[in-house]
Amino acid sequence: MSSIALVILAAGKGTRMNSDMPKVLHQIAGAPMLVHAMKAGATLEPERTIVVAGHGFDDVKNAAQAHDPDAQIVLQEEQNGTGHAVKVCRDALAGFEGDVIVLFGDTPFVQPETLETMVTARRDNAVVVLGFEAADPGKYGRLIMDGDNLKEIVEFADASDKQRGVTFCNSGVMLVDGIVLFTLLDALDNNNAQGEIYLTDIVKEARNRGLSATAVSCDEVETLGVNSRAHLAQAEQTFQTRARAMLMEDGVTLVDPATTWLAHDTVIGRDTIVEPHVFFGSDVTVESGVHLRAFSHLEGCHVSRGSVVGPYARLRPGAELSEHTRIGNFVEIKNAEIHEGAKVNHLTYIGDASVGAKSNIGAGTITCNYDGVMKHRTVIGEGAFIGSNTMLVAPVTIGNGAMTASGSVITKNVEDDALALSRTPQENKAGFSRKLFEMLKKKKQKLQKDAD
Repeated sequence: MSSIALVILAAGKGTRMNSDMPKVLHQIAGAPMLVHAMKAGATLEPERTIVVAGHGFDDVKNAAQAHDPDAQIVLQEEQNGTGHAVKVCRDALAGFEGDVIVLFGDTPFVQPETLETMVTARRDNAVVVLGFEAADPGKYGRLIMDGDNLKEIVEFADASDKQRGVTFCNSGVMLVDGIVLFTLLDALDNNNAQGEIYLTDIVKEARNRGLSATAVSCDEVETLGVNSRAHLAQAEQTFQTRARAMLMEDGVTLVDPATTWLAHDTVIGRDTIVEPHVFFGSDVTVESGVHLRAFSHLEGCHVSRGSVVGPYARLRPGAELSEHTRIGNFVEIKNAEIHEGAKVNHLTYIGDASVGAKSNIGAGTITCNYDGVMKHRTVIGEGAFIGSNTMLVAPVTIGNGAMTASGSVITKNVEDDALALSRTPQENKAGFSRKLFEMLKKKKQKLQKDAD
């Protein structure tokens, strides 16, 4: 197979989005549309990746290179059509003699197997176009075929009534022999209804030069373009539906699939159970045999096999759960390791900490990790027992097998097997409760009288 250069067109402003943000940076499943397109193209293992940016150039560049630091970003100062957009890649493609595939930053769902089909078709053709049978052809460009040969692509604005009757439509995705690409582009003009240089015109130009062209077909959903907020919502639903189905095929139980929300990079092992209303942010890995209970929120975390999380738990970035841990209701874990068999079951915050194996963290425990300026770390040893409503003021270390008494504020390290007790001695004042209530009632009556 010839080497591949990936070109992604991402210069448009996207006025229908009604946004200050470049269209391709609007997110689907926690990642910009541009990143989805880059991930799709990456399955071909391209030798070069080039993103054509215009509106919001710096933001697009930062997003692209955050995903792929080796990506080249080129500027299209004026948007004079798709053909012009590819022409500005001339310098970035200097010396490259492989094939060039053109994707679009606002068309995020082209599948790897579809791209592989295009690569196969390229062996016998100089130009391969991706098409689809449209349920409603609307204003899509039409692919005019003669058997397996693609004669030309006609933009809707330039099409005759007969051509508009064709339902095989152009997705915009194209694979071209890189050796002839710029020769074909240089022959194009903007003599059309839009006054732009159409990339699609290289098909006709290739045919005029005796080069062959063809089109391969994919499901229409793969060609979904996002041009408005409504399209963005539709794209999100498309992604979620597909990702949920793949997880269930891989052996994950989704109790109510419609209420499970996944990120673009969510990884879940088989025999895991996901109860309703669980939300996955980016960078979450869940191993096999985990039970994620309802209304939990996970992002930037790793959950090892056999663990139980939730309900109503929150795992934030840096949360690392070892095997057979228990994270219960209204517990928040951030930048902390919970080691094997440890339990954090109720109403607790564990941040910037390490909890030792088989330790038990009582309800209402807080690791006080922030002093207003700096973050500090709490270390809890193996087999420790932290009593309910303990404040662990970091930096502090609790030894192996140690215990803290309920209601304690722990500011000093606790050695192994010790009991830490830090609370004011209790004092009972006989009859004081009755006297206090009487005093408060008289005060309330006086306030009401003065108000009248």
